[in-house]
Amino acid sequence: MPTNFTVVPVKDNTRKAKEGDEEDDVDDNNVLKEEEEDATGDGVPKENSPFINNTDNDKGNSYDGTNMALFEEEMDSNPMVSSLLNKLANYTNLTQGAQEHEEADDDEGPKKKAVKSPQMGTFMGVYLPCLQNILGVILFLRLTWIVGTAGILESLAIVALCCSCTMLTAISMSAIATNGVVPAGGSYYMISRSLGPEFGGAVGLCFYLGTTFAGSMYILGTIEILLTYIVPKAAIFVAERKEDEVDALLNNMRVYGTCCLALMAVVVFVGVKYVNKLALVFLACVILSILAIYAGVIKTIFEPPDFPVCMLGNRTLQNHNFDKCFKTEVIDNMTVTTKLWQLFCDGPELNATCNEYFVNNNVTEVQGIPGLTSEVISENMWSVYGPLGMLVENNKLQSVAGGDPAQDIYLPYVVNDITTFFTLLVGIYFPSVTGIMAGSNRSGDLRDAQKSIPIGTILAIATTSVIYITCVVLFGGCIEGVLLRDKFGDSVKGNLVIGTLSWPSPWVIVIGSFFSCCGAGLQSLTGAPRLLQAIARDGIVPFLQVFGHGKANGEPTWALLLTAGICEIGILIASLDAVAPILSMFFLMCYLFVNLACAVQTLLRTPNWRPRFKFYHWALSFLGMSLCLALMFISSWYYAIVAMVIAGCIYKYIEYRGPQLLVLLNLDSDQAVKHPRLLSVTTQLKAGKGLTIVGNVLEGTYLTKESEAKMAEQNIKSAMSAERTKGFCHVVVSSNLRDGFSHLIQSAGLGGMKHNSVLMAWPGNWKQSNDPQSWKNFIETVRETTAAHQALLVAKNVDSFPTNQDRLGEGTIDVWWVVHDGGMLMLLPFLLRQHKVWRKCKMRIFTVAQMDDNSIQMKKDLQMFLYHLRLDAEVEVVEMHDNDISAFTYEKTLVMEQRSQMLKQMQLSRTEREREAQLIHDRNTASHATINDKADTGPERVHMTWTKEKLFTERNRNRECNANAGVRDLFNMKPEWESLNQSNVRRMHTAIKLNEVVVNKSQGAHLVLLNMPGPPKNRGGDENYMEFLEVLLEGLNRVLLVRGGGREVITIYS
Repeated sequence: MPTNFTVVPVKDNTRKAKEGDEEDDVDDNNVLKEEEEDATGDGVPKENSPFINNTDNDKGNSYDGTNMALFEEEMDSNPMVSSLLNKLANYTNLTQGAQEHEEADDDEGPKKKAVKSPQMGTFMGVYLPCLQNILGVILFLRLTWIVGTAGILESLAIVALCCSCTMLTAISMSAIATNGVVPAGGSYYMISRSLGPEFGGAVGLCFYLGTTFAGSMYILGTIEILLTYIVPKAAIFVAERKEDEVDALLNNMRVYGTCCLALMAVVVFVGVKYVNKLALVFLACVILSILAIYAGVIKTIFEPPDFPVCMLGNRTLQNHNFDKCFKTEVIDNMTVTTKLWQLFCDGPELNATCNEYFVNNNVTEVQGIPGLTSEVISENMWSVYGPLGMLVENNKLQSVAGGDPAQDIYLPYVVNDITTFFTLLVGIYFPSVTGIMAGSNRSGDLRDAQKSIPIGTILAIATTSVIYITCVVLFGGCIEGVLLRDKFGDSVKGNLVIGTLSWPSPWVIVIGSFFSCCGAGLQSLTGAPRLLQAIARDGIVPFLQVFGHGKANGEPTWALLLTAGICEIGILIASLDAVAPILSMFFLMCYLFVNLACAVQTLLRTPNWRPRFKFYHWALSFLGMSLCLALMFISSWYYAIVAMVIAGCIYKYIEYRGPQLLVLLNLDSDQAVKHPRLLSVTTQLKAGKGLTIVGNVLEGTYLTKESEAKMAEQNIKSAMSAERTKGFCHVVVSSNLRDGFSHLIQSAGLGGMKHNSVLMAWPGNWKQSNDPQSWKNFIETVRETTAAHQALLVAKNVDSFPTNQDRLGEGTIDVWWVVHDGGMLMLLPFLLRQHKVWRKCKMRIFTVAQMDDNSIQMKKDLQMFLYHLRLDAEVEVVEMHDNDISAFTYEKTLVMEQRSQMLKQMQLSRTEREREAQLIHDRNTASHATINDKADTGPERVHMTWTKEKLFTERNRNRECNANAGVRDLFNMKPEWESLNQSNVRRMHTAIKLNEVVVNKSQGAHLVLLNMPGPPKNRGGDENYMEFLEVLLEGLNRVLLVRGGGREVITIYS
């Protein structure tokens, strides 16, 4: 929980105070304010600033001088840029809550563990984890069968398709990784913070389900290795007949798989840290197994291993129940039958009745692994697909037909256990190339995530692609085709086919693949619940929020239970070949969404998409998306259609991702639009995309104003059409304008399509207007937008803004960043420069340095901040020293207060004055009551303890000197200046001095963007507020005043 900087008086420990700027004329009892609320004072916690290490230790720091007095009332929530930039030096990429596991044991103690700086590099942090996750069960258990069934050429096509898909996705992931600073929390955090939490949730759910079913696949692979190759006698269900073998195997897989899942879930629940520590052991098993394969291939050149395959005619025999590959043998000069004879005949006698095919064909032995120097590669080039139950045959050998084909399933032949075809093999193979996000899952541990994730991931994919391609060629060049198509190694006494090739022993592969599958299953059960917990905590899917909770140390207990339940579904399916296409679909959907989002965000030029990866292009993402879609259609056409529908919905959602504008238009007496250029600005900001609502308020009742409302709506639509503004029109009739604008701000839009920003024109003739209600409505609108957490854009001299047909030449858009209120000032120039009108303009950012600031360091910090934001802009730090207040400022303030007093006397009746005074009194009374209630709770944490006297001494040190030296001389010149409100004097000084530096630097700019000071909390000074803004903007042509909504809209993450 962020904790505000507090100043606590020693005399009364129940009172809290936040260091801030108080007015000189406030009495002692009101100086120490208890504002425990944040930016808006509504009690809603403000979002953590996502571009700094937001400890909030100095959040209460405010500027105690005259230069920034215009912003002093909001300085607690909108800090000076100088104090904000100071924190950049302490930046860390650990997100809030990322250290909860490490700090859980020490939360109650006075000290927390020190945060260790990330130290992992590209090799250990990204390359090896990706290598471990990509290489796995399919390589060891199915690749030889895929090569034998599809042939070398089609197998290479499958490998090329799948590896190209993941490589293109990795390029998109690299773009995401360089689209701002990579947060800790894994690939989901990286994607959701870069593309938005809603879209990240869609990708995250696909990734979660894919990871969960991957756990099922790894567990099934573990059990298959255990029961088929290590301890076959451990099977609970034993088939009495050959045709029941498949069902018996599946039932064994279900029983042992469920037990294995329960055991792994307990291990993950109890000791997840041990799973992570064993990751290198599991990786070593994978690497040793692959090295054993390559060593075995090299050995076949000189000395091929002896694994004979027994053939009857051209049919492959299961070599389980016989030792000798011939029908009869001579023992002591007597011809006797072998065990093989008894499998095909009804007795051991030589005259027994035998299967006709057995009688007509000879039994021969072929070498299962003839080696690289043989010509077997030419025989394995082409595919051999077939239906369920098709015999595995070697067409080179002679065969004489005979016997009843229907009886073949009961005989010890090696047959297809499933129907095989190209698209099925694609679905089975694709899981062997997944795992490309393993590196990004360790983003919080990386020294330089933006560099390590792209390089490590792409190198890992390149390495594994080379391994798969060479394995396909080497398997096809070393192993006999009938043995390749023998999925379970029945023809070589139940040996793992890939194990027969390895050196020094098949057990190297068997044991290595067993531990590899165990480790991968444990890591899936470790990663998937945390992924679900992260999605649940983001609140994207409301009914998943229960899975965001866990044990006291943050372990996702409920998410682990759900993951185990979904994993059990895969276990009950029991067939590795049936589960693999399911998780292929989930991963393909995940990769499709990643590629689609990157391509669409580039084409739509969304403001939060600014990747720095130099090899990225939207066409590569589009190609990757197309390839994912093609693979989905290849694997399952109906899943592909569902994915396209979802992708269309995601596309429409992303289209509405930018600032969503409510434009408040003014109409003249004929219901014509007063400032059509305001719509031009809207079009240039939105570039025809996103949500725009154009609103207007008519005063009166709907019954009497119905025709005028329809005419106004028609005129607005015509103006929108002329200015090419896409959006909706909303005309409201209200008893007064203020309530009407309030209703528009609160209720315009629908659901997720609500506006988050308000655009309006500056009331240029407010001084000439006889009705003060015009500028009062403006100020109330400012207050309404602030209360609604919406950004506000106010265009001054809007009629001088360029039309959509104009093309501004070389020039600048100047941003004057005085206080930070959400980053909207940074976002707007980026949006404007996407439009043809502003495309040639350069962006300049000015910030203000005070007397105690290091302007050189501020400039460096700001340049680094802009680098993280991926914004190209010139930076300049303007120094504003705390000068004496000039006579011109006093005179300007005097004229303003005299005019204000005259207006009050002319416009306000005695009743209205009493009502306003009573309103202020009631509000202050309620405020003090709230303060007293809050004071009883005491401060949560005390960072510094000041006495009241010390606070006043420090606060007034410079002021007293200035007052004694310069201000008294001025009062002697004109005695009436002494009666002026000193708060107004300081605010006027801010407006004049800031206006001087802005005009000096930016008078020739095409557009000036400036922080808009908030209206005073005391409504009695509203007319003075308008005067301050008028002075602030004097001498500037095109100005856009900006007030943020209190939420970050542009960050180093997005």
